[in-house]
Amino acid sequence: MMMKIATLAALIGSTAAFTSHHALPPSIVATSTSLPMNKPAGHDVRSSGPAMKMDPEELKLQEALAEHQQNAPKLGFDVDVRSLVQYNHGFAVMSTNSKANEGFPGGSVVGFAPDEQGRPVFIFSGMSTHTQDLLADPRCSVTIAAKEFKGAADGRVNLMGKVTLVPKEERESMKAVYLAKHPGAFWVDFGDFNWFRMDEIVDIRFVGGFARAGSITPAEYAASSPDPVFAFGSHIASHMNDDHQSATIGMVANAIPGLDVSEAIITSVDSLGMYVKCTRTPRASDQPQQFKIRLPFPRRAEGRGDVKVIIMEMTQAAMAAQSEKVEEAESEAKAE
Repeated sequence: MMMKIATLAALIGSTAAFTSHHALPPSIVATSTSLPMNKPAGHDVRSSGPAMKMDPEELKLQEALAEHQQNAPKLGFDVDVRSLVQYNHGFAVMSTNSKANEGFPGGSVVGFAPDEQGRPVFIFSGMSTHTQDLLADPRCSVTIAAKEFKGAADGRVNLMGKVTLVPKEERESMKAVYLAKHPGAFWVDFGDFNWFRMDEIVDIRFVGGFARAGSITPAEYAASSPDPVFAFGSHIASHMNDDHQSATIGMVANAIPGLDVSEAIITSVDSLGMYVKCTRTPRASDQPQQFKIRLPFPRRAEGRGDVKVIIMEMTQAAMAAQSEKVEEAESEAKAE
């Protein structure tokens, strides 16, 4: 159960590196860390280029950040994937084997809803090209981006499998599943629309953002459950980003002493912590750089109210640490 996570300069990489997890500066090295609950195939980001010389203090800070991130509690890949699919906005890109253009993939943006086992459920017009493609060849893939997806640093999942017609006796129950995600889908009662479901999932690939990628087995996916806090985490993130970003900046500084960031945007919240996109200008540089870090909770959050309490505790701890730092600096100044 191993994954690869980029460390040192990779964690405080350039904006270009943040935008594409394959376009990395030559100084990036990789190390391994283990994650609980699953055994994903890792993503190892390497370069054979020369190492970049770095200010000793900057190097010390990056080493501390790398150690913090390696030890920060995270959801297992299986829970991450299951949560992303469950709490998605309900749209995905389906790639089918084109019936009209043999040998070429056909891509379509489609609506879907996951059933209780996490299997995507679809309802398609009989006239659509993807309906015709699936009836001829059920093999396809479905790419699902996180609800808050804005770029390569955000999560996405690719499910590969076979999408087939739902048996007649199950269609009414599928209607309830679909309407829970798409309450305005009046076409579910149209006679020329067909119910489909990805009953057989054969491969699952996951990218959780920069330097966090891998895969899980269909069995692991089926056995997992969505993280309950993930369901409303985006609302918490929006509130913090809109009204309390200074508190997030303080929490980052308290978690990794010396890591002073000018911007800290929470991208997701789960029961074990938060992912935060940070902006920082490193020592001996005038170029701001962006990177994403894991900011763990001190304990598992049990619900919305508990998340609020934990964030308040973390904010208060950060304020206390900052006050102590200021007092120490003032004492040193007086002593001089």
